[in-house]
Amino acid sequence: MATDFSKNAVESPEPFKAEVKGSIPTWLQGILLRNGPGIFSVGDTSYNHWFDGMAIMHSFAFKDGEMTHRSRFLRSDTYKSNMEANRIVVSEMGTMAYPDPSKNFIVKAITFLNHTVPDFTDNGASNFIKYGNDFYATSETNYIRKIDPVTLETQDKVDYMKYLAVNLASSHPHYDKEGNAYNMGTSIAEKGKTKYTLFKVPAVSEKDKGKNVPALKNVEVICTIPCRSLLTPSYYHSFGMTDNYFIFIEQPFKLDILRMATAYMRSVNWASCLKFSPEENTLIHLIDRKTGKEVETKFYTGAMVVYHHVNAFEDNGHVIFDVIAYNDTSLYEMFYLSKLKENTGFQDESYSKPSYRRFVIPIHSDKGVAVGEDLVKLKYTTASAVKEKEGKLMCQAEVLIEGLELPRINYDFNGKRHRYVYGNCVEESALARQIAKFDTETKEMVYWSEDNCWPSEAVFVPRPNGESEDDGVVLVSVINSNPGQSCFMLILDGRTFKEVARAYVNTELHKDVHGFFIPQGN
Repeated sequence: MATDFSKNAVESPEPFKAEVKGSIPTWLQGILLRNGPGIFSVGDTSYNHWFDGMAIMHSFAFKDGEMTHRSRFLRSDTYKSNMEANRIVVSEMGTMAYPDPSKNFIVKAITFLNHTVPDFTDNGASNFIKYGNDFYATSETNYIRKIDPVTLETQDKVDYMKYLAVNLASSHPHYDKEGNAYNMGTSIAEKGKTKYTLFKVPAVSEKDKGKNVPALKNVEVICTIPCRSLLTPSYYHSFGMTDNYFIFIEQPFKLDILRMATAYMRSVNWASCLKFSPEENTLIHLIDRKTGKEVETKFYTGAMVVYHHVNAFEDNGHVIFDVIAYNDTSLYEMFYLSKLKENTGFQDESYSKPSYRRFVIPIHSDKGVAVGEDLVKLKYTTASAVKEKEGKLMCQAEVLIEGLELPRINYDFNGKRHRYVYGNCVEESALARQIAKFDTETKEMVYWSEDNCWPSEAVFVPRPNGESEDDGVVLVSVINSNPGQSCFMLILDGRTFKEVARAYVNTELHKDVHGFFIPQGN
């Protein structure tokens, strides 16, 4: 059964009690939020790229063995402007918006100026993040939108630039046990310098409790890293964190700032200003969390494109980090809506499947070590870090498996050595028809799939006081394209990967991007 991924969604803001088959564990109490594009055409205009669609948020609330679903469009300024004009008037990464031909010269001139120094969209359709006690819908621009996690109503528009100099920011922060959030952003030509900024958004302080104070007001810059090349900062979607280090991959997949500034008048989209240079190396930055200083040794690996870090941890003088890596940028190209319409099965000759790669960075100094020697001393991995010259190591990853994406772990193990990873199987296409549990030690995979069903990212929720890393459930929203059947939320046992329950909803679910689970009382 074909599914039209460019069809506009319909929101269902009123809570609907799902029909449960099987039994949802009573300990599962909280809300799973999911976010992704939902509106692809407005009036006579359409977006070019799936990631550009206007956000629709879904909420799946679990309580006492029952589940309630609702969904709402994010009422961003982008949404309001487009709907008011009945056409797309706000540009997105893959779609440049032009004023109505009937508009006067002044309108056209203002539109041109807004694109020369881009004022980005606030269409947060990628993920949700938590800063302090507040939840935000986010993409990767300087704007995030506060939302009510229960009703999904859109609240304040927040501009990172009011609190720190970042034009772009990752939609995958890290969180520690105390409730502090850590994130990264890129400052484009701030005071003539282009740099990456690592920052901390502290948990709500005693003095701010009960007050309506934006958590970003207390933001702390941990460190800044100058870009390798001034006018072409690296694109990144996530980064790694251990107890003592941050890991940032500066990959040769870069944003050309000058090309971005002229994209509008050249009638091309901003995505065309992203350039991959396969002949260049990837630079791996290791930053000490306590001092904010970068480790002096330079770590390199070959060219690659990474969107998602899996996890990172430390072991006996090494930092180990796992990523999902591609050899090229074909993934983004596959989500142009013209391509999706051509082949819904995503069987595309140009598709290059990702690999799950494990890198190992030796923390100890390479002084006194001979050139050509491998500094990795761990027995359970074939990853290497070979000395090329004083202070420079070339790292080669161990490939654990191929064809896994949207990796999720038990987040209680974030920064610690993990064993299990839950993800989407993208062996043959970027659109997953099955999900899997991967054991990083035995390399075994266990799968779930069903005919004509399209599962989302798999979110692991640990059982309170669980006995093992995989003691919990995996939550997956599933598009069901079987005639006469409803879409559903799938609940799998985290250990056996067998179905525990499914909860049918009375509306269509949509292909989305990322989800965030909020335990009850959090």
